[in-house]
Amino acid sequence: MDIARGAIERPVNTWLIIVICLLGGLWALSSIGRLEDPAFTLKQAVIVTPYTGATAEEVEEEVTELLESALQQLPQLKRVTSKSKPGLSEITVQIKDQYDSTTMPQVWDELRRKVNDARPDLPAGAGTPKVNDDFGDVFGIFYAVTAEEFTEQEIRNLARFLRRELLTVPGVAKVTTAGEPTETIYVEISSERLATLGLPVEQVLNTIQTENAVESAGAISIGDRRVRLTNRPGFDSVRAIESLRIGRPGSTEQISLVDIADVFRQSTEIPDQLIRFNGVPAFTLAVAGVPDANIVEVGKAVDAHLAELQSRIPLGVNLHPIYEQHVVVDEAINSFIVSLLLSVAIVIGVLCLTMGWRVGIVVGATLLLTVLGTILFMRLLHIEMERISLGALIIAMGMLVDNAIVVAEGMLINMQRGMKAKEAASDSARRTQIPLLGATVIGIMAFAGIGLSQDVTGEFLFSLFAVIGISLLLSWILAVTVTPLLGNYFFRVAKDSAEKDPYAGRPYLLYRNALQGALRARGKTLAGLTLLTLFCLAGFGFVKQAFFPASNTPLFYVNYTLPQGSDIRATARDIAEIDALIREHPKVVSVASFVGSGASRFMLTYAPEQPNPAYGQLIVRVGHRNQIPPLMATLRETLPPLFPDAEIYTQRLMFGPGDGAKLEARFSGPDTDVLRRLGDEASAIMNATEGVTDVRTNWRQRELVILPQFSEERARVAGISRAEVAQSLEFATTGVRAGTYREGDEQIPIVSRPPDFERLDVTRLTDRLIWSASEQAYVPVTQVVDGFTTANEEALIHRRNRVRTLTVQAEPEGDLTSDEAFRRVRAAIEDIKVPQGYRMEWGGEYENSREAQASLGAQLPLSFLIMLLISILLFGKLRQPAVIWLIVPMSICGVTLGLLLTGMPFTFTALLGFLSLSGMLMKNAIVLVDEIDAQIATGKESVLALTEASISRLRPVFLAAVTTILGMVPLLWDAFFASMAVTIMGGLAFATVLTLIAVPTLYALFFRIRIQNTVAEH
Repeated sequence: MDIARGAIERPVNTWLIIVICLLGGLWALSSIGRLEDPAFTLKQAVIVTPYTGATAEEVEEEVTELLESALQQLPQLKRVTSKSKPGLSEITVQIKDQYDSTTMPQVWDELRRKVNDARPDLPAGAGTPKVNDDFGDVFGIFYAVTAEEFTEQEIRNLARFLRRELLTVPGVAKVTTAGEPTETIYVEISSERLATLGLPVEQVLNTIQTENAVESAGAISIGDRRVRLTNRPGFDSVRAIESLRIGRPGSTEQISLVDIADVFRQSTEIPDQLIRFNGVPAFTLAVAGVPDANIVEVGKAVDAHLAELQSRIPLGVNLHPIYEQHVVVDEAINSFIVSLLLSVAIVIGVLCLTMGWRVGIVVGATLLLTVLGTILFMRLLHIEMERISLGALIIAMGMLVDNAIVVAEGMLINMQRGMKAKEAASDSARRTQIPLLGATVIGIMAFAGIGLSQDVTGEFLFSLFAVIGISLLLSWILAVTVTPLLGNYFFRVAKDSAEKDPYAGRPYLLYRNALQGALRARGKTLAGLTLLTLFCLAGFGFVKQAFFPASNTPLFYVNYTLPQGSDIRATARDIAEIDALIREHPKVVSVASFVGSGASRFMLTYAPEQPNPAYGQLIVRVGHRNQIPPLMATLRETLPPLFPDAEIYTQRLMFGPGDGAKLEARFSGPDTDVLRRLGDEASAIMNATEGVTDVRTNWRQRELVILPQFSEERARVAGISRAEVAQSLEFATTGVRAGTYREGDEQIPIVSRPPDFERLDVTRLTDRLIWSASEQAYVPVTQVVDGFTTANEEALIHRRNRVRTLTVQAEPEGDLTSDEAFRRVRAAIEDIKVPQGYRMEWGGEYENSREAQASLGAQLPLSFLIMLLISILLFGKLRQPAVIWLIVPMSICGVTLGLLLTGMPFTFTALLGFLSLSGMLMKNAIVLVDEIDAQIATGKESVLALTEASISRLRPVFLAAVTTILGMVPLLWDAFFASMAVTIMGGLAFATVLTLIAVPTLYALFFRIRIQNTVAEH
């Protein structure tokens, strides 16, 4: 099929393609969805079940085990992990990789059914399990709101107002607030006063609860109408609670609550979460866009609406951005578009300098149309413009331009030999279109492992495969249609060009001599290349290994944890001191602190910490990401001595999926003491290893508890149960929730407790009085309790796939990669003697990387099989594909040298660069081998055909390599793509030698072509 001739003879069709790519691409560029990173599905749900009063072990055995057994029946289940704490069970469910965002809702429905089916089997006292499958919602627009000198009620009203208003913005899916102050109504009753009056605590609590309950009062028929009777709650103010009458029903033995108790409304004494921004108390406002919305447009709409609200927001209220995804995305995409345009400009500039401005315009126009056409298809196929999809265009740049260069080069040479433009284009395209198509498909299939990989990394990088596939196929279509037409318009040759040899220049002469020398000594040439390949393969072991690099965003975390069981107010006090210390650093722009739990998930790769009063986190923003490592190192040195009781470690934001510590050693087994001993051994090894820091375990410390020694015999005589003892002690310490006070849409808890002098003095526990219903009198607690003892018990029992699992965690220090730190501790930790029935396994980045590579590797055999079949079908023989495939392993040489010289690690993105490199290398080799076959088929002497065919490919191969290498230069300053750029640049530089020297030499060896000294005469 003569596609090129048709493109020239029917130019309207070709111009239609040009117009569609140009105008459609510009339209798509202005309307395509934009994200910072590609979205991927967090296939996790968290099931939280309260079991008030139970120890961690009781929660584990009676709640967690039961629910895990039910969840294990899910066929979609990949992994279940759990955390059993005193009074609370947290189970995290991970779903198998093959289930995507379209099937997850059905999976969550089935999970809920399993949980609901198990609910009747839960112990009495256990609460209703709550399934949170919105765990992965990302609130990319994240503000801290400060309102100094405002009352707590005004702050709560402000939070409701802002949330309500932002929910009206088009494209906004969810708005949440956190950290606003909460209120509690306290009813403080002296135990001595209750004892004097002979009034049981339960009667006070029940009276408060029933008085304010919302109950149906029925309805009555009046004529044709059915009229409801409404029973209003008894409390409409604190004074109404004070006026509540308590006593014996049906008698005059009653007293007002105010006569025996102090009733007051104030801030909750022990809040759930405390937030500060730059040292000022704050609450957060988090906005999530609908899944398919352009986050940049949503962010602009939110900003515009907030600007409109300024007149309604009181003076003194300030919104401080912690993270604005729309601003980050806009800056990142604009920067990347500049890099892309710069890469295109470099390619066009190189072509203009080496092949003349006419060829530069033709090939450059084809390249520009390919890029715009690809963006058009991205828009139509709902592929957002983000870091990965734009990076894919730059990765494919070498292969995109190669198709047009081959066609344009062949057309120009034909014209220089005397052909008319139409015939020259027809001949050039007809001879190369099938090899180019086969090579293009092979280049696409090199990335098929990414497209077919079902794990989260594959989902994260899917747009890479999609965009490369679209762009390469489009580049082939445009190369055999648009390039010939534009060449017909632009290409001109001198009248006497037919009399000149187009390959007579000095570069061609130097290459001819080098090639002939390699062919004469083909044995030595191939031996040298083989030895070099083996040497570089061995040298690759010295290349740093990493999974994903740190993010460009100039944020990092400081995580702070006091001993388990610490009061949230103690954590808040320390966090406030650390906050002030960090803000003294001149490089720090802002500090947001969160006490009691982590922040809202403002990035897809951020994993918020679940509620824990002993936990605090600071999100620190600096001016530039390069300022993060030295500041983190400074904090690691200065903070631990100031807070010796705490675990303090720093973390950077990372690109790509995977969270948690970089280094993790997991020990699994039944006995907690054995697990802790194994964990201590591993911790000691990590602490003693240079370059490993922030060592900790996820089980944390055992928690101090006070144990009443309950006397069963005396309690039965007194008519008092364990539950009554527990309730009396709860009332005497933290207080008991007696009801709820409703005020508008607020529900304020009513808590009954003794005054501070009784409640906060631990020595007065033995003075407690307990109401005996049988004796209708209070009895001393010492009558039913032999005393109080203290003990240490487990407070965080982690399980993995239903087995207790303790994880030792650590981070690499300084510039050390996770792989380097892992190698330093691996042997020693694996030498730990693990008892029978226990096991050790590695987690962290090692596991994430292995899982991602295994998922990719599972798809690669199919990809390589298709690539092999295509290469065989192209030639219909075996020796030509053998020549092409033999040079692929040799590309490791340039990769190894490039990474070692620059000190860059071999990351997952570098692996993608290596796949791209393989595609480029095979593509060039296919076209060269096809050209050799074609010239031999014309009847030329084999040696001459081999030499001339190789020389004819010198300029296209060299230009494709140079343009690609220079096109990668803008990516060297991008943290995500830097190692990939070095991989392609170094590998392609060496791959050019492989294509121009190794391919002809291997061809001569396989086809037994011997070069004689007389060949120079040709």
